Amino acid sequence: MSKSVVLIGHPLKHSISPAFQQAAFDHYGLDVTYEKWETPEAELSTVVDRLRGALVVGANVTIPCKETIMPLLDELSDTAVRVGAVNTVVNRNRRLMGFNTDVEGFITSLHQGAGYRLRNRRVVLLGAGGVARAVVFALLNEEVTSVTVFNRSLDRARRLVSSFARAAGRIGLSAQDWTELEASVALRDCDLLVNCTSIGMRYGATESDTPLSAEFIPKDAMVYDLVYNPEETPFLREAKKSGADTLGGLSMLVYQGAASFELWTGESAPIDIMLRSASKALR
Repeated sequence: MSKSVVLIGHPLKHSISPAFQQAAFDHYGLDVTYEKWETPEAELSTVVDRLRGALVVGANVTIPCKETIMPLLDELSDTAVRVGAVNTVVNRNRRLMGFNTDVEGFITSLHQGAGYRLRNRRVVLLGAGGVARAVVFALLNEEVTSVTVFNRSLDRARRLVSSFARAAGRIGLSAQDWTELEASVALRDCDLLVNCTSIGMRYGATESDTPLSAEFIPKDAMVYDLVYNPEETPFLREAKKSGADTLGGLSMLVYQGAASFELWTGESAPIDIMLRSASKALR
């Protein structure tokens, strides 16, 4: 009988994870189907109970459930605990194990996908949700010079910064209000600018929006939009106008998904197949 891996979160209409994950399962001839389970936060507890079914191998977790799912799981990896967010669940004999592969996906996409090194970089992050937490964790381990987090809810940004204060050590880690973004020295001087929000995501309420227009984007920065659908977001178009180097979120999506695939199956992820399938799904 066919088994399932599922994607939980809300909204899911934009997601192309089923396309490249199914290609990986099919490559190995595994009788596994990848499904979308639309999951508003109010329904999360019920959906998590369904993950314990004998035919469910595991799950990917996306917004807005990456943080709220944690207390509903039976065990968490060390990285998931330290990040404070889960994006991958493995069902082991009805015990649900939570992992975070966003950290690996982010680093691999920069190192292998873009040939970009992080040591001594000054970084600005937009957003303070689950993926932002993974990015901060990754950046601190890469010995950047500073990380400044801008968020519409300053309290949430401050909570993120506070939770990583000890790990930051001598790395400058701070939170600022979104209203200060365009005039901030941190933005003007940054080497890497990362959008961790859903602004510009296809089918979302802010599909046509950008966090910043070209006039405020530093031309010498690398601009990385973790939104992957569409492949060229409004933010990336503005960054190109400014003269900045750009990177879209597709490679991070695939690399984090590849790490999830290996947790579910114990097989080496067929990266090339997954990348081709993801690109085709976007086109």
